[in-house]
Amino acid sequence: MQNLKIATAQFENASGDKNYNLHVIDSLATKAAQQGAQVIAFHECSITGYTFARHLSKEQMLALAEHIPEGPSIQALTQIAHANDIVILAGLFEKDDQNQLFKAYVCVDKNGLVAKYRKLHPFINPNLLPGNEYVVFDLYGWKCGILICYDNNVVENVRATALLGADIIFMPHVTMLTPSTRPGAGFADPSLWHNRENDPTSLRLEFDGMKGRAWLMKWLPARAYDNGIYVVFSNPIGMDDDQLKNGCSMIIDPFGDVIAECRVLGDDMVVANCTPDKLQQAGGYRYRKARRPELYRDILGQEHTPEQKVVWLNSKNT
Repeated sequence: MQNLKIATAQFENASGDKNYNLHVIDSLATKAAQQGAQVIAFHECSITGYTFARHLSKEQMLALAEHIPEGPSIQALTQIAHANDIVILAGLFEKDDQNQLFKAYVCVDKNGLVAKYRKLHPFINPNLLPGNEYVVFDLYGWKCGILICYDNNVVENVRATALLGADIIFMPHVTMLTPSTRPGAGFADPSLWHNRENDPTSLRLEFDGMKGRAWLMKWLPARAYDNGIYVVFSNPIGMDDDQLKNGCSMIIDPFGDVIAECRVLGDDMVVANCTPDKLQQAGGYRYRKARRPELYRDILGQEHTPEQKVVWLNSKNT
């Protein structure tokens, strides 16, 4: 297994404007390839936009969603991948032949679709159905998995994907700067974004504080550290519908250290060199080897009715 150069990106997507979003994906993928990246990852629903979907009817969702891999967006990603000799991971809404809707994330190379994953815990639109399987696939000899946004907050999903062999887990998000019961959480004022050239300091304080990055750093490095894996986190920046997002797309190594992070207050991408030696040097590798599943097999597998409540989605602010 050789070193792998991965890029993670952030950009301000346009709600429902696939052509625009694919144009930005093309631009950032080209830039990443020029810097030697073999893979680039974009955020959840980076092709379609995300938060605006909470207002859409099923008919509107079906019009926005695409079949995979036949849809035009997968064909466009394949062309971009071919032109730049780079693997691209990006998200969109998917529909199947029965008009069922899913939140999908795809991996595409110059030959077409490599892998497709459906979000296990979707919530942005009531017509979305949950996916029901983990996905692990090969990229340049590395085993890779995908978990979308809320999926990563359920720690069993990350551990299960790692136990299935994933060395790298791509974690596309649209997150942070939303209300929650945790101290310091809340929406960010869009005026901070619109005034960013005149007052970048106030925006950066909001982005990096408890509403944003400070919360992320409570748990995201732990997912990498506990499981001894690389984490590729991607998140939009700027306005997503009426909500401001703070980007800070980053790559974390198996030691839980941030090895690359977008810090520009705008569209950006960064590249990290992933080395296979860290996978077995990290504590998470030893911890997984030391597991005693006979102690908790029945505990983890006991019957449970899933309950998922998203505070901000049910608030008067939506």
